[in-house]
Amino acid sequence: METGDWLGAFCDPTLRDQLSPLSFDAAGSKAADLMKALPGVWETHRTQVIGADVISGPKGWLAPGALDTDVRSKVLDALAIDVQLVFPTFSVEQFAHTKNLDVLYGGTRALNRAMVAFCQPDARLKAVGFLPLNDPERAMIALDEALTEGVSAVWVPSDAPGDFSPAHVDLDPVWARMAEAGVPFVLHIGGGRLLPKAFHNNGLPRPLDWLGGGENLRAKDFPVVHHSPERFLACMVLDGVFERHPTLRGAAIELGANWVPALLRNVDHAHRSFAKFEPTLQSLSQLPSEYLRQHVKFTPFPFEDTAWLVGQCGPELFMFSTDYPHPEGGKQPFQIFDDAMSSFGPEAREQFFWGNGAELLGLAAGG
Repeated sequence: METGDWLGAFCDPTLRDQLSPLSFDAAGSKAADLMKALPGVWETHRTQVIGADVISGPKGWLAPGALDTDVRSKVLDALAIDVQLVFPTFSVEQFAHTKNLDVLYGGTRALNRAMVAFCQPDARLKAVGFLPLNDPERAMIALDEALTEGVSAVWVPSDAPGDFSPAHVDLDPVWARMAEAGVPFVLHIGGGRLLPKAFHNNGLPRPLDWLGGGENLRAKDFPVVHHSPERFLACMVLDGVFERHPTLRGAAIELGANWVPALLRNVDHAHRSFAKFEPTLQSLSQLPSEYLRQHVKFTPFPFEDTAWLVGQCGPELFMFSTDYPHPEGGKQPFQIFDDAMSSFGPEAREQFFWGNGAELLGLAAGG
């Protein structure tokens, strides 16, 4: 949970002034005022006794360990968490939408440095870097820098990076480098466009978003939040990226999973219906859904029917998540997901709570 001056401290001095100011519009109507009180709040966290009930307490900037690694470590201790993927929240917006490639990739370098610096003191914290694919050559340079810095996963936007696909052959060196390094790509909410604004223009009063602000999720956004990552994964499979890079791994995180059964069926339908006419489909050595089963993981939201998803698709696809310190994981993710997995055997439960995430990150089984 970044503050306004966080990213600039890691940016090259020549580009620092070209970063956009950190906007709090997406964080609710009182976020800017909250910033003034944060130093005092965070100081109390450093002496606070943190127990397992921290998961049901304040979230966002008010959560213990929001931007303090030492306190985050105490949270992991309290929740008995062995590994946590750590994403940025708002700082990506300071550079990700610019058309100036120097600023885009300069901001990327700064963010990746910042993420690694936050996670470095505790090996349980796994930094998620960021990688725009707009320029394949610059993307390769930025990826090599991020891997050298020590990121554990790479967040790529799920929208097309320009007038070309993320599955374009010019990006094959990027996917090959990730596969070689054993570092997965991840898709995440905020990495693709939500419902186009025109669909919110319905002649009715515009509601506040669910956090009380103006730019976050609303009811109509949620049913379509997966559209961009679903397109991304379908193209990666059907254009043969996983065929060409058999050790590449990826995940769709904080995007829900109700859409996964349909994706598995639809890519197979596409293969069956169009392989006769498309040579790339003919070159696939297995069904498209099998690539997804072998290469991609998904995190359900706690309010989704995880038991149904596992029953429909099998236990190899889905991973537990708390989303801490964000609120989307709810106040009782351990209990909710434990109940959801109670009808499955110990092997499936182990896959959900540890094994699938460990496989994604290339960690040794059981540790």
